Amino acid sequence: MSSGQEVGEIFGSGSGPATALLRSPTVIIASVGLWGMNVYLFRLFRIDYVKVLMLDLIKEREAQSHTEHDDGNSSVGSHGSSSTRRSSGKMLQHENKDNEVTAYRLIIFSISLLGLLHFSTILYINILNGSTIGAIFVFYTAVAVGIALPIEGTRWIRLACGTVGHRALELVNPRCFCFSGGNVVPRAIPFVDVFFADAMCSLSKVFFDWGMLWHLAWHYPEPVPTELHSILIPSVAASLPYLIRARQCLVMYTIGFMKNDPKKYQHMLNAIKYTTSLWPLCVSAYEKTVDSAEEKATLEKILIALLAINSTYSLAWDIVMDWGMMQNPQQFMPVPETCVPNPTPTHNNSASTPKALPAQSCAHTVLRPRLRFGAFTSVFILLVDTILRYSWLLRFYEHNLFPSTDMYILCTQFLEAVRRALWNLLRVEWENIKQNRNKEADEDEVDVSSIEDAEYDPFIKSPNSMEMTPRANGVQKKERHVKSIN
Repeated sequence: MSSGQEVGEIFGSGSGPATALLRSPTVIIASVGLWGMNVYLFRLFRIDYVKVLMLDLIKEREAQSHTEHDDGNSSVGSHGSSSTRRSSGKMLQHENKDNEVTAYRLIIFSISLLGLLHFSTILYINILNGSTIGAIFVFYTAVAVGIALPIEGTRWIRLACGTVGHRALELVNPRCFCFSGGNVVPRAIPFVDVFFADAMCSLSKVFFDWGMLWHLAWHYPEPVPTELHSILIPSVAASLPYLIRARQCLVMYTIGFMKNDPKKYQHMLNAIKYTTSLWPLCVSAYEKTVDSAEEKATLEKILIALLAINSTYSLAWDIVMDWGMMQNPQQFMPVPETCVPNPTPTHNNSASTPKALPAQSCAHTVLRPRLRFGAFTSVFILLVDTILRYSWLLRFYEHNLFPSTDMYILCTQFLEAVRRALWNLLRVEWENIKQNRNKEADEDEVDVSSIEDAEYDPFIKSPNSMEMTPRANGVQKKERHVKSIN
């Protein structure tokens, strides 16, 4: 969810303001590079993000397979399910290394796109004396042609774009009650689609810019008329990610209601959170069409109040629900005496006994017992996310820091892209921990051969074995695994 929902300027010259037109491709390029940073850190801390994202789809595929073969092998049971997940995980891991999306490729790709954007704008505007809007269309056309060319080195980009397109279509997949028919429970929203929709929320201003670009192209070379519909269409485009995400929450609430889930109310609270992002968009868009200074001042006060509500609500949800932190305040109020700032591991002479900590760190006690990225990194991400959630406060210094409103909007877009990249780390980490907890039943039947892959396969890895340092041998891994099962 974006840290601020102000919209930029749309009314102006027919060619369009350069900053407003260039910011959407620039932010997308930055997001690609930041996702490369995410991929690097996931691999560094041994979190298989692909399996974390795809687990729900694998389970859905398993359920369909079990339904189709329900008449036959009823003795397969949970062991078959576990082996299916392991084989699916290995298939994802070893599918084709040549088409793997790596951090290096993403960063090089983003740098190449940035160079292409700069070259196309310089060539079209300065040399060919064209307009900014024409330069943007030249850039998008060049990117589309470059990706579509059947070059083996860019095949991974085509596959990645195909995956993104497929997930985008799944966002409008009818999973609600009215399409399920009868008493059939609608299909749950997989985590990958939730993750994808959340990423789109951080790009809501990009959707606004695309709507603005369409308007500018439609009226070109004349300026966009100062009318309500001129700002309405881009604002509706900016609200689409929030509407999609709120709809996902309502679908999950319907599923929880049909299953009598006592925690179904959480999905409704989440849907309300996304609706709090829509009101600032509406007020900010309407403010662009108002001429009265008095009415603008009133709308500004309302907008600030709505932004404060949205930022506070979203920050609390980030920490408690999306990251699984501070879920039980009674555990750390007051902080236990055994909490120490920097606990040091106690070494044991026994080779088969893992090292133990004399006490939990304060960060583990206050946040949660398991922090895959470590206490310092987790606290750092939490603090930065808190600051960036309120980046809209820069509006009070807009005229001192930025030459125009569009430059201020560009800055907040960059800050939101950085915030989302940091948010991704703890979100995938927490989902990985939850998935491992839910797989304890399957882990009971893990054989010796599967233990060899325990450090790399999150489907069979126990929650207590989430360490960055690999074990010395397979026997030690097995003892660690058996000890972690409750």
